[in-house]
Amino acid sequence: MSTIVIIEDDELMRRLLVEWLSAEGYRVLAGAPGTSSCPGNRADLVIVDLVMPRQEGNTRLQAIRTRFPTSPVLAVSGQFRPGLDGSPHAAKALGVRGVIAKPFSRDDLMTAVHCLVGAAR
Repeated sequence: MSTIVIIEDDELMRRLLVEWLSAEGYRVLAGAPGTSSCPGNRADLVIVDLVMPRQEGNTRLQAIRTRFPTSPVLAVSGQFRPGLDGSPHAAKALGVRGVIAKPFSRDDLMTAVHCLVGAAR
């Protein structure tokens, strides 16, 4: 079973992501950044909100790369402009494997997740 770690400041968004991914059969660990609830250091995928009130996106990405050095990262943000979803140029510029602009649908999320780690095992 693939493990997905979610690092999201907004509790409602975090709970929604957990619900959607768990329903698809993924093992999901979720927490807010900078708290003891932020999950461990093993993951098949890390989903992170880059624009958070208490941390700049670049700092957040550096911390994630340190904590999850071999895990692909999917960045989500309300700051990304519509149409950016899946942009290989944006992902490369950010040093992540994929990007999704908020708001996004369940289908948008699952398409991105399946592209990065495949269906739940």
